Amino acid sequence: MPRPRSILITGAASGIGAAIARALAAPGMACLLHTRRNQTGAEAVAAELRAAGADAAVALGDLAEPATAAALVAQAVAQHGGLDVLVSNAGFADRTPLADLTDDAMAASTEAIQGAFFRLARAAIPHLAGGPDKRIVAVSSFVAYSFRTDIAPFPASAAAKAALEALVRALAIELGPVGVTVNAVVPGFIRKDAGAHRAIEPAALQRQTEKIPLGRIGLPDDVAAAVAFLVSPAAGYITGQALHVDGGLVIRA
Repeated sequence: MPRPRSILITGAASGIGAAIARALAAPGMACLLHTRRNQTGAEAVAAELRAAGADAAVALGDLAEPATAAALVAQAVAQHGGLDVLVSNAGFADRTPLADLTDDAMAASTEAIQGAFFRLARAAIPHLAGGPDKRIVAVSSFVAYSFRTDIAPFPASAAAKAALEALVRALAIELGPVGVTVNAVVPGFIRKDAGAHRAIEPAALQRQTEKIPLGRIGLPDDVAAAVAFLVSPAAGYITGQALHVDGGLVIRA
């Protein structure tokens, strides 16, 4: 009997990460759901996955700490017999103006976003190479693209997400010969879970909504659907790409 498809999702206790987990939940899937400290939320998501026929477990850890990424990969491999899909979603938004950023704050964004993805991917590579439908997906952000006077910049977050996407492209070249695809999804303004921290005030968010061509804020499920496609067999010839899920907020030539 073949082993289940082993999936590691970081930042999976709520929001986009939880929606990705739900989108991938099915018999024959085994998910390790990471959260930094929201064990209650992650356990609730895991219960939903089990109800959908998937295997699910929860792991806690701060990805800004260098040892956490390798430990998560090792746990996924030990519990599920291997690793087939890595979804690097955990992170946070920091809209502090650059002139006010401290060294520590800049380093925190770098470590939580770029550093975490680097260490997760490095630990995952030996387990991904050489099998069918092996996937890495990183969750980026529109802030790495949107530099406009009518949208508040997020300097630390933008720099970290841009670096993350550079790593995605480099990895796509490195891992292409062994059949592993590496892509990013780039969410725009996405609705938060009730009670979640918001980097943008509701009134400001409403003003931004008016600038989105599709005329609405995105949902976590919109992003999850894009990730589900990228990790599916149908996306086997797509790699090194950044798929924007933003309602047209950022339109590139």
